[in-house]
Amino acid sequence: MRQMRRVRQQLTQEECIRVLERGTHGVLAVLGDEGYPYAVPVSYVHGDGKLWFHCAKTGHKLEAIRAYPKVSFCVVDQDQIVPEEYTTYFRSVIAFGTARELEDPWEKRQALEALAAKYSPQQEAGRKEEIRAQFANVAMVELTVEHMSGKEAIELVRQKKSACV
Repeated sequence: MRQMRRVRQQLTQEECIRVLERGTHGVLAVLGDEGYPYAVPVSYVHGDGKLWFHCAKTGHKLEAIRAYPKVSFCVVDQDQIVPEEYTTYFRSVIAFGTARELEDPWEKRQALEALAAKYSPQQEAGRKEEIRAQFANVAMVELTVEHMSGKEAIELVRQKKSACV
């Protein structure tokens, strides 16, 4: 993997994990039809070096993953426009890894339950009913993170340093 050019702005692995855990959606990038990149926003859940998301059992995203499982996944944690400074105060993470459709019903259910719990934490009975009703019609994809990097605006780096002084 490439080294980040602006290493002062690089997030630690722990900071990258926190960004993934805070995020509500990310953009999955796959090798699409005719060699074109295909990037699509998805809801996801993160844990133990993996990301899980759901999708239809057919379609561009899943077909691309089946054909070429190496993917990247980007989460933007902060994007504050600062017009008077002609910049943005940003923080983001890109995870690279291999994606696979979960075929085992137990694995699929575990991932689906984790995803549903993230987005509807107070709705346990409703989530379980929705999973039961939709289980046969949904695919779950697991992305095993092999490498990730994060970066933030130099202004955020400076803010952290001044807070520590």
